[in-house]
Amino acid sequence: MNSVLATTHSSVYLAMRHIFPEVPISAGAFEPLEIVRPKGTFLDAHYPRPVSGCAAEVSQRIAEAVFAALVEALPDRVTAAPAGTSGNFALGGHDSERGRDFVMYQLSGGGYGGNIEGDGLSNGCSTIGISKAPPVEIMEQTFPVIYNHYALHEGSAGAGKNRGGFGLDYKLELRNGEAHASFVMDHGRFGPQGALRGHDGDVNKVVVLRGKDSYVPKHLSKEQDIALEPGDRVWVRTPGGGGYGDPLERHLDAVLEDVRLERYSVEQARKLYGVVLVQVNANLSLDEAATNELRSQMRKCS
Repeated sequence: MNSVLATTHSSVYLAMRHIFPEVPISAGAFEPLEIVRPKGTFLDAHYPRPVSGCAAEVSQRIAEAVFAALVEALPDRVTAAPAGTSGNFALGGHDSERGRDFVMYQLSGGGYGGNIEGDGLSNGCSTIGISKAPPVEIMEQTFPVIYNHYALHEGSAGAGKNRGGFGLDYKLELRNGEAHASFVMDHGRFGPQGALRGHDGDVNKVVVLRGKDSYVPKHLSKEQDIALEPGDRVWVRTPGGGGYGDPLERHLDAVLEDVRLERYSVEQARKLYGVVLVQVNANLSLDEAATNELRSQMRKCS
């Protein structure tokens, strides 16, 4: 996907607003910024180059680039990268029960990046501010679909002293009629970038399930006109935010709490944070001696 110059400028301004939210919006606030016109590149595309989706998706890549460029200079203001996608999912077809055609559009959130003050927000709306997720109950009443589940994308948050937020995990099933699904999402290959030794968040994942068969779109989180029949399901897992700071500096109780809430697994706590948890009767407990030894070994290898 490409961007038009207006979106490129707007995306840089958006990033600066995230970094300096206390500065009122005005022409004067943006006057100090110089954006070198990148004519002929994907940041200033001209006909016949395609620019569909630039405002919803490419804009967020541009903002992330600004964050990455400034985080070391302004670590107290800049966050690790957020999910960076609006999760555009369109489903159109015929509702045989109601005897009418329909078009459904689903926007979904993702994790925000960790920052100097704390963990990133889980399942936050798109950072470009265009979307809030519609209520599941309204979608099921209006369209011939049912959500098999709608929850946090467990394990998706980028590890860090302050971890990223968790993305969204939902599975939607076509109840009747016929439909075609299309996706415009990003971060299908690379997750949102961590900052200051923080880990990247997990990638965007889209799978179409037909009985025992599954189909992963060729472009991972981008595809159009996928035919669906009743009983077919679409499974979407959105990215978690990037982590901020060294995961080995994360407070042990915070790791334990995430595992107790099933946001991370016991194995992920060990692998990502060097935290050893053991089952004592029906409860998880921290093995501090084993944790200190493991973290020491991991620091030597890093």
